[in-house]
Amino acid sequence: MRVIALKTLRDFWEAHEDAEQALKAWYQEALHSRWAEPNDIKLRYPSADIIRGNRIVFNIKGNTYRLIVKIHYNTGVVYIRFVGTHAEYDKVNAETI
Repeated sequence: MRVIALKTLRDFWEAHEDAEQALKAWYQEALHSRWAEPNDIKLRYPSADIIRGNRIVFNIKGNTYRLIVKIHYNTGVVYIRFVGTHAEYDKVNAETI
């Protein structure tokens, strides 16, 4: 998969150093994956939430943080839409962000 944009993840882990290794691991795995449908993600990430609009919510660092991505399965592109704490996540609409 092609992940857009690493900068969003980097900016977050610079502010939350404890998230760095978990986000780097997720990024590397996403780069080397070929997710063709949501079930491909659920096989590897059973706790991920599949929501409308081809969005997926991943629990990062033992559910300390949340990552929302939008996936274009046909082109193999993953767009980072949000990464944040639970408190920040509670303030966004995961289906529209």
